[in-house]
Amino acid sequence: MACYLSFSVTSLNVGCTTNSQDPSVFHKLQTSKSTKQFNSLITKTSSLQHTQQPLYAKIISLCSSIIPSKDMSYIHSIFTQIHDPHIDICNTLMRCVLSSKCKENALLVILMYVEMMCKGLDLDKYTYPLVLKACVQLRELRQGRLVHAHVIKNGFVLDLYVVNNLMRLYGVCGCVGSVRKVFDRSPVRDLVSRTILIQGYVDNGYWKEGVDLFFEMTEGGLRADERMMVVVISACAKLRDLRLGQKLHKYVQSHKLNFDVFLGNALVDMYLKCGEPDVALIVFREMPTRNVISWNTLISGLAQRREFKQAISAFNEMQDQGVKPDENTLVGVLNCCSNLGALGIGKWVHTFIDRNGIQVAGFVGNALVDMYAKCGSMDDALRVFGRMRTKDVYSYTSVIVGLATHGKARKALNLFYEMLEIGIQPNEVTFVGVLTACSHGGLVEEGHKLFADMWRVHKLKPRIEHYGCMVDLLSRAGLIDEAMEFVEHMPMEPDASIWGSILAACRIQGKVELAEHVTEILVNIESEKDGTYILMSNTYASVGKWSDALEVRKAMKRQKIKKVPGCSSIELDSVVYEFRRCDKAHPRSKDIYAMVEQLTLHLTGTEALSNGSDYFIV
Repeated sequence: MACYLSFSVTSLNVGCTTNSQDPSVFHKLQTSKSTKQFNSLITKTSSLQHTQQPLYAKIISLCSSIIPSKDMSYIHSIFTQIHDPHIDICNTLMRCVLSSKCKENALLVILMYVEMMCKGLDLDKYTYPLVLKACVQLRELRQGRLVHAHVIKNGFVLDLYVVNNLMRLYGVCGCVGSVRKVFDRSPVRDLVSRTILIQGYVDNGYWKEGVDLFFEMTEGGLRADERMMVVVISACAKLRDLRLGQKLHKYVQSHKLNFDVFLGNALVDMYLKCGEPDVALIVFREMPTRNVISWNTLISGLAQRREFKQAISAFNEMQDQGVKPDENTLVGVLNCCSNLGALGIGKWVHTFIDRNGIQVAGFVGNALVDMYAKCGSMDDALRVFGRMRTKDVYSYTSVIVGLATHGKARKALNLFYEMLEIGIQPNEVTFVGVLTACSHGGLVEEGHKLFADMWRVHKLKPRIEHYGCMVDLLSRAGLIDEAMEFVEHMPMEPDASIWGSILAACRIQGKVELAEHVTEILVNIESEKDGTYILMSNTYASVGKWSDALEVRKAMKRQKIKKVPGCSSIELDSVVYEFRRCDKAHPRSKDIYAMVEQLTLHLTGTEALSNGSDYFIV
């Protein structure tokens, strides 16, 4: 017997029968609103009560693709409408909600699980993995343990899929011991089980244990797959063990594993972190397919090794190949620009961000502010900072440090106090910025107060960098005796930079005896560095002790200590050129020396040295 229903959904007549659903009905349900209307009709029509299950199955399937993830609570309402739900319908509902990968929706899955238990439904082997996945998304260990107890009670500990999801939950929640217990007690294991076990160790910082477990398994006859190798190679990257990494790479080659993008990315990252950028580039070139993560791995890896020029070259190549950068790429490139002072490239990246509608917030906004500040363009840094809709401690810290470095002490401190007023708590780096501002601005009293507030108000324990800032503040202000007293009461041993601040102040104020004492300390700390000898020589020279100054220079020669040549840089047409003393590596060095010679002659009226030995050269 058939019954025909008619209702208006966007002016369409929709029909169905009780024996078979007309596909055209569901084809016409293209929107969230029409789907909800259809569900409402089914709920209110008593003649359809005995056909609810298949109809609801169709509606749930539609919901997963039509209803927005933020409206997944509607799917939960469907669950409450079904009088006697079948377990398959419940599993479908859970699967639909989890597909959004939203933490709030994962909470709905756990709520549905509790309601199913209260209704006395017989859960099956497909239900528990779904609930455990929700626990993983929420990092909900307590609820996960309860699910584990139900798994044991209902006899699903022999199901491999359930066991693997239990192991994954404990690994994500940091319970490595529990991962191992579940693995050891399980009578059924596969390659996925072993991979999850190793990943549990690796993800929680037990890198060596994870690698040892891999070799133990392979020596026992296990043949690893690509996924397991990615996990083990990532552990090797954390260990910075090149020999081990090469051994793993040979395993991949000898077993002819599929050299996919994930395995390639892991190998590139490993070689970069193990100090082999050339090998990393070879592996990168050999990858049959590359994605944006591949380029990000290369660019960030080169940047971490301070190969900033090479990283920017990789970014340019990425552009040439038509690969669209993501936010991680842009942050990595902006970091390179900050370190190189490559303002032109940084501005190009900023233009790219604006042109592609990327929101200037979070990591991208902070990286832009930092880049402009370090490239000397504080006006641009402040402009970007002012336009950021959301700001965090890193945003404020970048601007404060930039202003402090540029000598704008009062502006930096005003921004710091503004930050406190709106409730953003400073971190250790923020205080390095504000104390540097005090140092550059000669604000001794304010510096003392801020240093004391670090622990007294903000509960941040001062580090040696903060003590160094205070010594620098006192030394710059000419309070050398107070600086020495401050050093004597430090809770840790002062480092070379702290003694260097005092030695520099001694040179300015001509305190030769104290300079000699500090020099002895510095020579014991870093005897191979040239800075100590040069400062002491200049201190003697500042008070007219030329013979003593010359003796220091002779001591440098006897100990074969060479002055490290200074280096500066300039950007022209998006290319960064470096200036070093006596460097003739540039292809137009002759022309440059000739120009410097002309400028010297014009400025001083004297003949310049033809060998260019006194010049800083590109």
